Amino acid sequence: MIKSRKRSRKVSLNTEKELKNSHISLGDERWYTVGLLLVTITAFCTRFYAINYPDEVVFDEVHFGKFASYYLERTYFFDLHPPFAKLLIAFVGFLAGYNGEFKFTTIGESYIKNEVPYVVYRSLSAVQGSLTVPIVYLCLKECGYTVLTCVFGACIILFDGAHVAETRLILLDATLIFFVSLSIYSYIKFTKQRSEPFGQKWWKWLFFTGVSLSCVISTKYVGVFTYLTIGCGVLFDLWSLLDYKKGHSLAYVGKHFAARFFLLILVPFLIYLNWFYVHFAILSKSGPGDSFMSSEFQETLGDSPLAAFAKEVHFNDIITIKHKETDAMLHSHLANYPLRYEDGRVSSQGQQVTAYSGEDPNNNWQIISPEGLTGVVTQGDVVRLRHVGTDGYLLTHDVASPFYPTNEEFTVVGQEKATQRWNETLFRIDPYDKKKTRPLKSKASFFKLIHVPTVVAMWTHNDQLLPDWGFNQQEVNGNKKLADESNLWVVDNIVDIAEDDPRKHYVPKEVKNLPFLTKWLELQRLMFIQNNKLSSDHPFASDPISWPFSLSGVSFWTNNESRKQIYFVGNIPGWWMEVAALGSFLGLVFADQFTRRRNSLVLTNSARSRLYNNLGFFFVGWCCHYLPFFLMSRQKFLHHYLPAHLIAAMFTAGFLEFIFTDNRTEEFKDQKTSCEPNSNSSKPKEQLILWLSFSSFVALLLSIIVWTFFFFAPLTYGNTALSAEEVQQRQWLDMKLQFAK
Repeated sequence: MIKSRKRSRKVSLNTEKELKNSHISLGDERWYTVGLLLVTITAFCTRFYAINYPDEVVFDEVHFGKFASYYLERTYFFDLHPPFAKLLIAFVGFLAGYNGEFKFTTIGESYIKNEVPYVVYRSLSAVQGSLTVPIVYLCLKECGYTVLTCVFGACIILFDGAHVAETRLILLDATLIFFVSLSIYSYIKFTKQRSEPFGQKWWKWLFFTGVSLSCVISTKYVGVFTYLTIGCGVLFDLWSLLDYKKGHSLAYVGKHFAARFFLLILVPFLIYLNWFYVHFAILSKSGPGDSFMSSEFQETLGDSPLAAFAKEVHFNDIITIKHKETDAMLHSHLANYPLRYEDGRVSSQGQQVTAYSGEDPNNNWQIISPEGLTGVVTQGDVVRLRHVGTDGYLLTHDVASPFYPTNEEFTVVGQEKATQRWNETLFRIDPYDKKKTRPLKSKASFFKLIHVPTVVAMWTHNDQLLPDWGFNQQEVNGNKKLADESNLWVVDNIVDIAEDDPRKHYVPKEVKNLPFLTKWLELQRLMFIQNNKLSSDHPFASDPISWPFSLSGVSFWTNNESRKQIYFVGNIPGWWMEVAALGSFLGLVFADQFTRRRNSLVLTNSARSRLYNNLGFFFVGWCCHYLPFFLMSRQKFLHHYLPAHLIAAMFTAGFLEFIFTDNRTEEFKDQKTSCEPNSNSSKPKEQLILWLSFSSFVALLLSIIVWTFFFFAPLTYGNTALSAEEVQQRQWLDMKLQFAK
């Protein structure tokens, strides 16, 4: 009985200690629980609502759904991002019993017809997106903010259209944002153990912080910004411990440094490496990513089903050539370009060269050596392409293409003209991986077809189709921007290989071994090289200066028949509110520094501690996740701002409570001014919150945020058709929506 009482008293003391650390009274804890349940349930409702719609491929699901299929088929692929989140998606598909047959080729493809468990895939993102909301709530709670502040901060994320849209599709950002929030929460919990360093909870939360950080950077390399955020906090702590006034020896400070180095750098790096080890172990078969890797790397991969169709191309073979980005075939037919285009420009009136998505004999081309060579075509060779159907040769010249006055027109000329204009029919096969000694293989070798005399790359696009005179097919032209990734083509098929040709029969290759670190280093180098190449223009790319204001968004999906669309854009009032809070914070910090220089102590020490330590941490986190994008030359998109927006939401909620708290020192308080009583009677008098004003203002802001969310909900979920007038009403700022006419 006595032992039971002692145990009960120990539990009670631990509970009281925990509550004291959290700045929460026992009476308030019930309200925190109610608030947490409320925002969590609502978050799941907003993320899972109509998650089965549309039942088609949406935006970047074409990439990450495809990668999951490659994992399930164990065929090697190449991507710019680390494997962790993609492995999670594939694992969900594995649990659902899916075989990965569908390849998510184009936006708008039906999931139902192809029997894809897309709802299960999307549910992974939806669960992570839903759980991010309560973690934001708990971060604010652990920082000692009131229930109202916690609810408000969580609601900024809960009712944000960009977060909802991004975290209910088959994308990586739900995983990224979830672990960003978990990293911040774990670190806040860790800092609250400062009074008991090297205790069990101290080690536990330091370990959880490192694991969360590892998951962030194992999802996308922009996770290094979260490392930078936590790193700033760690450096501040170590610098503080180094102060001799604290009475700590250098050995003691070194112990703190060693613990942080081990659990925030070494262990996370090993976890990060582990995901690549799993990545290589699963992708054991040859696949579409082979062409990016060295021949030594490719020799470690077993043959995939694709390998049976990947054959060496020989001179004089008849082949079909497919555009990598649009999947359209190089095509020509007996029809000429019109004399004049719609804008009045004159063409050559030569035979049309287009890109066509269907099967057709006019897709066939014979690859010929200008020097009369036979045998294997090597990447880097100069070739001529004879159109089999019309017996003419592919040619490009200094005549403007139908849609691009700056790009060259492609045409086909007869035998006589092809001989007279010999040099203009010469094209070089420029390999994607720049290794020019490899044989050209169908299905596997991606290349750019570079015109030798004028140095332009053959290119096509499907954003605008040729009019009736071009049979509504895709334009093909000579692109002067050689570095564009959209210039890539591949030999899709070799037509009619003879029965006695050894290529007709498939022979499995021998698999070799390569050390893990060797493969990892090669892949890392290629990932960074390819990432830096993403500098070309993109219709949905945007500049970081526009992100905090959510000036424009991204069209994720449209359905012309039903006039429905999904448009990625933030909750504009909520985003502008964050900008106002961030700007006001800088003004307040400047005012505090200025007044203190003049020996005018306006803010209490506790208020200044919260301003610089707590709100300052969130502000530094926002800067770390936002400002580095100004230094990047690669393509940038609005979704890159979401981690910064997440941290800004916590900052905004905390800052709002701060400005509605009486933080003045006694000498600056007006004796006639009275603060409304705080429900937490243990709170110091100088930190009383103006509850009536605070709650009224929060209610006003929340009503604006919630109204905006529901107003834009048809664009977030895409399951409601809007009239042209309703679409126009939602075209705020620089938004460009479909069906506005």
